[in-house]
Amino acid sequence: MNTGSNPDALLRGMFGAAVEAALPVAGMARVLPAHDGPILVLGAGKAAASMAAALEASLPDADLTGLVVTRYGHKVPTSRIDVVEASHPVPDAAGEAAAQRILDLAKGATVETLVVFLISGGASALLSLPAPGLTLADKQAVNVALLKSGAPISAMNGVRKHLSAIKGGQLAAAAFPARSVTLVISDVPGDDPSEIGSGPTVADPTTFADALATIERYNLNLPPCVIRQLSKTWPETPKPGDERLRESEVHIVASPQMALEAAAGFARDHGIEPVILGDAIEGEASEVAVEMARDALSRRPAKPLVLLSGGETTVTIRGESHGRGGRNSEFLLALGLALDGAPHIHAIACDTDGIDGSEDNAGAIIGPDFLARCRDRGVDPQASLQRNDAYGVFEALGDLVMTGPTLTNVNDFRAILILPD
Repeated sequence: MNTGSNPDALLRGMFGAAVEAALPVAGMARVLPAHDGPILVLGAGKAAASMAAALEASLPDADLTGLVVTRYGHKVPTSRIDVVEASHPVPDAAGEAAAQRILDLAKGATVETLVVFLISGGASALLSLPAPGLTLADKQAVNVALLKSGAPISAMNGVRKHLSAIKGGQLAAAAFPARSVTLVISDVPGDDPSEIGSGPTVADPTTFADALATIERYNLNLPPCVIRQLSKTWPETPKPGDERLRESEVHIVASPQMALEAAAGFARDHGIEPVILGDAIEGEASEVAVEMARDALSRRPAKPLVLLSGGETTVTIRGESHGRGGRNSEFLLALGLALDGAPHIHAIACDTDGIDGSEDNAGAIIGPDFLARCRDRGVDPQASLQRNDAYGVFEALGDLVMTGPTLTNVNDFRAILILPD
């Protein structure tokens, strides 16, 4: 990095490299077994449509049919695999209808069929099919409560699996005895396939008791029918060793670590030393920000250095807050406050799907002048943090990062650039 380099452009370049590394590629078909018969493609997630298009491109002569569901605005052209759009993060009727169609197609698979499941982040909401006795409204209430609770994604998914007719391995079980292969773009810490999209094609190690414990721990006020469902002990979701999943295999085709390594390569190419803190960082976004600020302030590098990290933080909505902003924007707002105008630190925090929470920005970016610019514009960053309004701060400063849907999703990307004093 030379003295004329633009820190903001370098941070945006790292984010761009991370996203590019996570995009579906035609080569993902190489992990599929040799198969001369029909191939049924089923999937869900923010990257489901782009994965379907990549698979079509890599298998131009295959007997390929299927259906995938993706978030509104994430559709791409396909010729053999149908694509429908639905709501995320709160499910809607379109997602429920798509999930029922996908489950019915899986049940119709024969031993001559290879079933290819395409799963990426967002599948939990997009593949929403309530268990018997529950309604879509019940599932919507649960999702809203979970999103506000501050619970980690693993705990949320344990609840979702036990309120669903399709998650937690039930989709792959429905396709038995057909052979199935799941291709996954991971958006969860640790890349556990049973957690990605609530694991519709993977054995579920969690139980009804685990789900009920999450409800009680976070003191969630849910409809009585939901509590009755979670109070059951049977029938459980398919567990490891289930006979119906013996012909099912899983391959991770993109992950947060791949994205961080691509960003690290970009940094090295520009004379910046990368330090990858981890791809599975969890916790309250504002608290993680304080810890990372402390780390950044303790370093005095002789050459430019960047701290890279991924994972999925959480945001606990305070009271009846009506602020705007996702977890990446909230992280960056708290980071800017904790750095307190340190003259040599710049940072970016974005969601790799291009949508931070339910807003239209991927995230935001800050420099050493963050607090001074807030004062100049009459913005109170501390008060904004208290009402979960990070979006409003960065909108006022013109520091939102806007990419639109990237058509992939390996979750959070954070980069803190530390320049020599």
